[in-house]
Amino acid sequence: MEGRQIRAVLVLVVISCVGFQIRASDPIFIESFDESFDGRWIVSEKDDYKGIWKHSKSEGHDDYGLLVSEQAKKYAIVKELDEAVSLKDGTIVLQFEVRLQKGLECGGAYLKYLRPQEAGWKPAEFDNDCPYSIMFGPDKCGSTNKVHFILKHKNPKSGKYVEHHLKYPPSVPSDKLSHVYTAILKPDNELRILIDGEEKKTANFLSAEDFEPALIPAETIPDPNDKKPEDWDERAKIPDPDAVKPDDWDEDAPMEIEDEEAVKPEGWLDDEPEEIDDPDASKPEDWDDEEDGEWEAPKIDNPKCEIAPGCGEWKRPMKRNPAYKGKWHAPLIDNPDYKGIWKPQQIPNPDYFELDRPDFEPITAIGIEIWTMQDGILFDNILIANDEKVAEAYRDTTWKLKFEIEKEKQKAEEAASGLSDGLSGLQVIFFFFF
Repeated sequence: MEGRQIRAVLVLVVISCVGFQIRASDPIFIESFDESFDGRWIVSEKDDYKGIWKHSKSEGHDDYGLLVSEQAKKYAIVKELDEAVSLKDGTIVLQFEVRLQKGLECGGAYLKYLRPQEAGWKPAEFDNDCPYSIMFGPDKCGSTNKVHFILKHKNPKSGKYVEHHLKYPPSVPSDKLSHVYTAILKPDNELRILIDGEEKKTANFLSAEDFEPALIPAETIPDPNDKKPEDWDERAKIPDPDAVKPDDWDEDAPMEIEDEEAVKPEGWLDDEPEEIDDPDASKPEDWDDEEDGEWEAPKIDNPKCEIAPGCGEWKRPMKRNPAYKGKWHAPLIDNPDYKGIWKPQQIPNPDYFELDRPDFEPITAIGIEIWTMQDGILFDNILIANDEKVAEAYRDTTWKLKFEIEKEKQKAEEAASGLSDGLSGLQVIFFFFF
């Protein structure tokens, strides 16, 4: 009893210390779903999005979240921010929790950080086409298993918005526990992806090695108007024009010939067929010769052939013809006119631009727009901050305690399952011997 009291006091002390840290630097936005989302989040009215959102407790906790309640549905919901959040000023941390309470075989559990409505969208009409700045979070279906990070960036030359996908993103945890996903955008163009506070991926926004396509286009591109000259020879080897087929080369010789040295095995039954009529078969009583035709007994393997080397006409086996050479071809030699594989010349890329830092679009809303085959997906503690310590403090006070409880429960269930399997095995052994 005293141990429990001491542990409770320690937890309160930790929460109080972290609470002090949070108050010292408050988040820009936090949604804990302690209260119902009705009136604060806007559910899309588009016809495609029939999935029902619910304000529900996380399984085994008193903590509430935003629940995907039905299978095989599309979902869309959005929360407008009180003020636009700039991604250009200092560090920005995007963080949220997701618990896949029934697993995730095929579906998404990611967030979209949306651009201002002046870009052409309305909350009540939120759908897949609404313009976003960043898409971040788990996605799994078939061969796809990754934590997305997609930046939608405007090319200042073409004016077009392009989706830039993080290369080699981390995979989605495969259990049914609560997990917290964190994206940290640094002013030096660094991107860090954390899962449960552990760094899983580091990238640079301006590196072509980290994003596909690269934010900065190639300085040169192949000339689309350049054409390969008609006399351009790409053959590295050619048949030797001076080579002559040898006089003794017979192209008509067969690949195989009969083995003249082969001898028919003793006991071969030349007059016995390999199959005979089944002596035990009889014509069905309802067989009509006029309608069904003349009845014939089904065939079976001749039992005499099973004890003999073989039955029927014996033929010499075939063997490879030692004189076979096939069709003659001139040997290949180096091509004196070889010029290599032709490529169009490089020209300056009209869409090329230099960039010191991504031109991030501001965030004015957070949306969840997903299609999933599984229900039970629970979103919680969606946070935007400009301080990594704030995000860490929220992980410690919200996610970590839940995760540790879930982990202990999982271990207990696995232990109980192992014990149950062991007892079943003992029962089988007991039954066998007694």
